[in-house]
Parts: sequence; structure tokens; C-alpha cells
Amino acid sequence: MQRVSLVITGHVQGVGFRWYVQRQAQALGLSGEVGNRSDGAVLIEAEGGRHALEQLLEAAREGPMGAVVRNVEARWSEGPGRYQDFHISH
Repeated sequence: MQRVSLVITGHVQGVGFRWYVQRQAQALGLSGEVGNRSDGAVLIEAEGGRHALEQLLEAAREGPMGAVVRNVEARWSEGPGRYQDFHISH
């Protein structure tokens, strides 16, 4: 299974970014999680088909209204699925 880990920096906390990512990932049929990091970044772990993961990457680069995405760092890998759904981590 394809997997991507994304670290998004900029003004991405307190603007609905996690909910935006969750909606996008669920619409794309992906599993994984999204959460805030203590350094102000957002971390996304997603798995599924390569095309859907690339679409999520593009959505993360845009972000929701009110977000200012400065950088998206992507790390691609493959392996067995770890998630059953896509959720917001707390």
C-alpha cells in the first residue's frame, strides 16, 4: 500500500486545517490521521492509492480559507495498511 507523511508549516493551526484534510481524505477514500504538532505544524499520515494521495497532497498545499501554507514536506513509502479510516488525532 502506498503511504505519504506530510508536514505542513505556515499559519495552519486554528483555521480548520485538520477538518479540511479529514474531509478531503475521506472523499478520496484514504485512511490515516491528521494532527497538530507542538511546533505549530500539521502532520498528515495517509495511505491508499497513489493518485488519491497525490490529490491529498495538492489539497494540503492549498489548505482551507484562512490558512497560509508556507511549506509541505512529503515523505513517500510503501507497506501494509496501518489505518482503517481517516481521523483527527488528539
